[in-house]
Parts: sequence; structure tokens; C-alpha cells
Amino acid sequence: MNPKPSEEPDGRPIGRRVFLGTLGLGALGVITAPTLQRGAEGLLGAVSGKDPTGLTGLLPNGGGFRYYSVAASVPHKSAADYRLTIDGLVDRPRGYTLADLRALPPTRLVRDVQCVTGWRVPGTPFQGVRLSRLLDAAGVRSSARAVRFTCFDGTYSESLTLDQARRPDILVALRMQDQDIGHDHGGPVRLYVAPMYFYKSAKWLSGITVTDRVKPGYWEDLGYDVDAWVGRSNGRTDEPTS
Repeated sequence: MNPKPSEEPDGRPIGRRVFLGTLGLGALGVITAPTLQRGAEGLLGAVSGKDPTGLTGLLPNGGGFRYYSVAASVPHKSAADYRLTIDGLVDRPRGYTLADLRALPPTRLVRDVQCVTGWRVPGTPFQGVRLSRLLDAAGVRSSARAVRFTCFDGTYSESLTLDQARRPDILVALRMQDQDIGHDHGGPVRLYVAPMYFYKSAKWLSGITVTDRVKPGYWEDLGYDVDAWVGRSNGRTDEPTS
């Protein structure tokens, strides 16, 4: 869906979306009434899920987010058939249902969301389970150095170092903007990496594998930084988000 990012004159990696993005900025920006915002968001999500070109991702929805998917289509997972698997270098691999995750003590964070392409959504609430809690429950082995994330779209992947994954502002998120995370925003469960650019917050999360080294994810293979701290990576100087 996305070509390999090109380079701006100042060296910042950008994709085709950024070059074309201004074409769609005004299309839905005039929609301000909450009811119309929700309708536009649902329409864009439905269309983007069937759009192999990715052009629908150029349009902002009512919440300020833009739709990005890296697969031509993404299956829907209900509460009944969703599973999150934790495996790799752990003593107690296991699978979690959505009900299992909801039963764990929640953590709520409110942070700005910063996309590496430039847009920012201030004060966005996320709620879920701290990733560190799930890692501790699994019993991470001494040889572990990193965590790899896979997604049920069959394409998206991400990684963090083990130290990064244990930060208190990294969530396996179940709620966003005080609502259950819908399919179009990566639900029912997504990763939320508060201090890094939003491409690190993998959508449609289905697998957490503890590994002995970092393996670059989907966006890193296209040229983005593996360590994606907001304001300190990818040639950008945005204000930190966490």
C-alpha cells in the first residue's frame, strides 16, 4: 500500500501519502458536528478497509486521525474469536481472550498522538493493560532482549527493546478516546507506545513474542527509524508526547 519513503530536502523520511496528503485535507475538515464526525469516521474506515491503493488514508476523520492500513483488507475479530498470544523466550506462554484482558487492572494515559508524517492529535486518552504486566506474568527469560509484535492483518509488525517494552507508558490498549477500540482504529486490541511516533503503536495486535534481538518492523523496512522517539528520530523535531 505504501511505497518506500522518499526524502524531503532536509532528510526527513516521508511517504507518498505525505506528498499527496494536502489534496484531501479540506475534504472532511469542515465536518465539525459530533454526529457527522462519527458518520464520516465510520465511512472512511469502511472504505479504507477495502482500498488497496491506500488513498483513503489521505483524508482526516472527525477525530483528527488519518486511516492507515498496510493490507488490502483486514479481517474483523469479535470478542468471541479474538486471541492475543504471548510466546517466545518466556516460561509461561499463554493466550488471552478479550475478556481476560478486560479483567486485568487497567491503566489510563492521556497523551498527544504524533504521526511521523506530521499530524498530531492532542490529549488522546488510551486505556489498557501495561505491557510490562503481561511480560511479568509470562516469565521473561534471562536471554531475552526484545519484544516483537504481530497483527491479524497478516502484514503489520513492530518491535521494541525489552527495556522499552517495560516502560509504564506502553500499553496493550483496549480503549481509545474513552471508547472500545473499533476495528478501523486497530481494535479490538492494539499496541500503544506513548513516547514514540504512532507507527510503533501496531494496530490489530494478535501476537507478542519475546526474542533475543530487535527485528525491524513493517515501517522500519520502509526506511523509518527503529527507535522512534517523538522529536528525537526520523529527522523530526516535534514536541515529545510522553
